[in-house]
Amino acid sequence: MTEDRATVGVIGVGWVGLVTAACFAELGHRVVARDILPEKVESLSRGETTIHEPGLGELLARNAERLTFTTEMDEVLDAARLLFVCVDTPPTRSGDADLSRVRSVVEDLRADGDHVLVMKSTVPAGTGHSIRRDMPGLSYVSCPEFLKEGSAVEDFMHPDRVVIGADPGDEGAGDAVARLYEPLGGEIVRTDVASAEMIKLASNAFLATKISFVNEIANVCEEVGADVGEVAHGMGLDARIGPSFLRPGIGYGGSCFPKDVSALKMLAGNSGYHFQLLGAVIEVNELQKRRVVGKLQKHLGSLAGKRVALLGLAFKPDTDDMREASSLVLAARLQGEGAEVVAYDPVAADAAQDLLDGVEFRESALEALDGVDAAVLVTEWREFAELDWAAAAERMSRPLLVDGRNFLDAKTLKATGFEYEGIGRAVEDSVPTGTAD
Repeated sequence: MTEDRATVGVIGVGWVGLVTAACFAELGHRVVARDILPEKVESLSRGETTIHEPGLGELLARNAERLTFTTEMDEVLDAARLLFVCVDTPPTRSGDADLSRVRSVVEDLRADGDHVLVMKSTVPAGTGHSIRRDMPGLSYVSCPEFLKEGSAVEDFMHPDRVVIGADPGDEGAGDAVARLYEPLGGEIVRTDVASAEMIKLASNAFLATKISFVNEIANVCEEVGADVGEVAHGMGLDARIGPSFLRPGIGYGGSCFPKDVSALKMLAGNSGYHFQLLGAVIEVNELQKRRVVGKLQKHLGSLAGKRVALLGLAFKPDTDDMREASSLVLAARLQGEGAEVVAYDPVAADAAQDLLDGVEFRESALEALDGVDAAVLVTEWREFAELDWAAAAERMSRPLLVDGRNFLDAKTLKATGFEYEGIGRAVEDSVPTGTAD
């Protein structure tokens, strides 16, 4: 079997694993993917997509003959040499990365010299060295993922870089992984394992820092009468800064930034270094989610007995992912102030219902706005930009909108009778800043 059409093993078919499996199949490889959840394997084997990701369903359908899903590790080991590990590494209560799923996978592998463990899961720097120490007969390559939910297929097929970390003795394994990615055209960065692991953590921590920084700037803009949209635009024109991730809002969420920032902070602390900057990044992000409550109280006074609609629940558009979503904190804070919370999300409602106790769910945005005292735009779904806001104003008890993503045109909203609050925006001159990165 040639490497350019090698059989690829994927262990863990959550969001990263399923995208990885589908995209390698699209490149012409046979893929054997394993997961420990029988119901997930059965659904995927029937051709049913288990996550919401644009373009993924089409890829799975088009490459069904190349894709095999199984619960049996031996089936993967017998078929494939390159084993891409894509299991979750959630934070523990201490903030460290939980590596129990990674360790479980490693225990099931054969240290026979015939297999290469390719780590796509985000792990602390030093994890690869630890695994190699425990299993010296296992080749190890770090190949962190840089996919964004909502554009993961596009990101995989058109990467800006592919990072491959291999230590001395595993250069051949690194070469084999590099050959898989060469057709995609992105720059291939070859380095050692620990550096590859740090590249992933440092990248996400830096992006999270930009978000928290611009949110702090937005809060100052509100105090001095500046418009953060204008400020961010002027900043972003500086090539040293760039425009990406300079869009203020109610905080970052999802499966990566909160987890990875916390993991890097704890990794530094466990190594004897106090990473003060990341402590501030985390604090700002948590406080930002709560500022919406203050904006509502400015207009409504006490929120006890008030009805507030949340428009959008997923942590970002084009996904049903509710992990660390701002809506979770916001709903709880509103309920804590005595408000009744109504919610609508076009995709994530099913996932959200088990997480949002006491919240009333509606089938459309207009239904969610019926009789409410205020609305908060939490997720910048495109349909909210196309909503008939004049009709929405008529259905609300009080047409008050807090635009938590600076997504809508404030002038248009005001013209339809809305009281409008953005994040760091000068209302009279504000224009939409678009969707988040």
